[in-house]
Amino acid sequence: MIIKGRSIAKGKASGELIISEAPISFLSGVDPNNGIVIEKGHPLEGICIRDMVLAFPYGKGSTVGSYVIYALKKNGFAPAALINTEAEAIIAVGAIISGIPMIDRLEEGFSSLKDGTYVTIDGDAGELICEEPVDR
Repeated sequence: MIIKGRSIAKGKASGELIISEAPISFLSGVDPNNGIVIEKGHPLEGICIRDMVLAFPYGKGSTVGSYVIYALKKNGFAPAALINTEAEAIIAVGAIISGIPMIDRLEEGFSSLKDGTYVTIDGDAGELICEEPVDR
């Protein structure tokens, strides 16, 4: 299944989809040294986002969050790709400077997406290609 969206950051990447209905603050919400979500009470608290295709509504917090995304990439703990409901500057800049493919404005929103599905993000074409759920 292919879902159209809007291209934010170029490139292609694949991985297991992980979805958060809550926004994410990369500054103080994700540890750049291990990729674990550390924001207290966040639905993804304690989960490592390394090599995942991370879907969340939008970013929140300081513009320094862009550099935390960059640090995650440099440290080898970045998500493979990003999907937002509506991209905003903090996350978009972080994805672009880090070379992380990113799309937003999916035609069907997040409602048709399922955690654990293996997906490919095509940031050039603005597409999400869904494969099969990942066996856990």
